Amino acid sequence: MREALRGLTTRGRSFLAAAAAAAVSAVILGEKDLLRVAVLLAILPLLAAAYVGRSRYRLACSRALEPHRAPVGASARVVLRLQNMSRLPTGTLLLEDRLPYALGSRPRVVLERLGARQASSVAYTVRADVRGKYEVGPLVVRLTDPFGLCELTRSFPSVDRLTVIPQVHPLPTVRLAGEYAGAGDSRARSVAVHGEDDAATREYRRGDDLRRVHWKSTARTGELMVRREEQPWESRATVVLDTRQYAHRGEGPTASFEWAVSAAASIAVHLRQAGYKLRLVTDTGIDAEAAEGGEGILLDHLADVRLDKRGDVGQLVEAVRRRSDGGLVIALLGTLTGAEAELLAGLRSNNTTCLAFLIDSSTWLNLPAESRIEAGRAHGAAALGLMRSGWRVVGVSHGAKLPALWPQAARGSQGFAVRATMAETVGISPAEGRRG
Repeated sequence: MREALRGLTTRGRSFLAAAAAAAVSAVILGEKDLLRVAVLLAILPLLAAAYVGRSRYRLACSRALEPHRAPVGASARVVLRLQNMSRLPTGTLLLEDRLPYALGSRPRVVLERLGARQASSVAYTVRADVRGKYEVGPLVVRLTDPFGLCELTRSFPSVDRLTVIPQVHPLPTVRLAGEYAGAGDSRARSVAVHGEDDAATREYRRGDDLRRVHWKSTARTGELMVRREEQPWESRATVVLDTRQYAHRGEGPTASFEWAVSAAASIAVHLRQAGYKLRLVTDTGIDAEAAEGGEGILLDHLADVRLDKRGDVGQLVEAVRRRSDGGLVIALLGTLTGAEAELLAGLRSNNTTCLAFLIDSSTWLNLPAESRIEAGRAHGAAALGLMRSGWRVVGVSHGAKLPALWPQAARGSQGFAVRATMAETVGISPAEGRRG
C-alpha cells in the first residue's frame, strides 16, 4: 500500500491537497457538508491506490521480433503479448517499450482492461536507417486507475536484439575466373564421374579399404592402386573489407565506408547463393566463415563493423594470408598509397585471383578543382600499381551502383592487362615521351 501511495499522480496528490484544504476550512467555518466533501476527496485517491496495487506482480509478458535481422531502411514488427495471471481484472495499462534513439521514439500503447487470465497482444513497427545491433526493451507497464489518480510502474527484464544489416543489392549472374579450388587427396578436378575406366587412382596406402582397389589400374601398373575419394571442386571466395578510417570520406549512411559495407554484404549474399564457400576478413580482427546453410554470421559482423584509426593494410594482408586456401579474393578498398598497393600485391601468390573495388573516396568530398585532379592522379596510380601486380581493378566513385559495376568483375585477365598498359601509357607525361 505504501508503494501504491508513492505512485499517486499529480492529480491524485491534488485531490489530497484539496481534501486537506477543505477539512481545514470546514473546521474553521464549522461547515459539516464541507467536511464530507473533504472526506470524499481524500477517499478517492486512497481507493485508486488500493485498486491499482492489487494487480501488481501478476502480469506476464513476451516479445517477438519479425524479423530479428532487417536491412537498413526496412521495417521490423514487434509483437508484445501481455497476460493477466491473476483472478481479478486489471485497471488501465499503459505499455511503453524502451528503444534506442536510432529506432525512433518509444511506442506507447493503452490497454483499457485485462480480465482474469486474459491475454492481449499489441504490435508496433520500428525502422532503422543506420546499421547496428539494437536492444529492444525492457517493457515498462504503467498501471493506473480509470481516473488517473494513481500510477505504478513495472518493468520486465527481458530484452530482445534487433540486428540491422547493410542494404543488400541483387547482383547479375556472371562467371568469375579463378573461383574454384580443390580439397581432399587431390586438388585436381575429380573425374570419377566419367565412368569406371576413367576413375582417378593413387597408390595403395596401409589402412585403405580394399573395396576401393581399382583392379584395372593395378593390372596395368603392377602395383596395388585404389580409387581416390571423389573431391568435386568447390567455389571459394574471400571478401576483404578495408576499415581504415583515413581511407574513407563522408559521414552517415552516404559515406564511402557505408558503400563498401553494403557492397561487401551484397557480394557475400550473391556468392553464397551461388554455392561459394565464403570468408570475411577485415583489418580490425574479423575473420569469419559463412556457416553452412546461410550467410547470416557474415551479415551480423557487417552490421556492427566500424572504422578503425589503427587500421593497416599490412595487417589486412596478413589476416587474409593466415588461412588462405586459394580461390577468389574480392577486396573493397578505400584510398591507397603506392606502398600500400605494393603490400596488397602479396595476395597474388599461388595464382590467387584478386579483384579490387577501389573506392576513390575523394569524390565523396566537394574538393576544389586542383585538389580533385591531384586526388584523381593518386587514385589512378594506386589502381595502376594493383593492376601491374595482377589484380583486377574496378574503380568506384561517388554515386556508383554496385549492380552496374559487378559485370566488370567477369572480365578476363587479358582485358585487365590491356587496361593496365593503357593506364601506364597515359601516365607518361608529354615531356617524358619526347625524351624517350
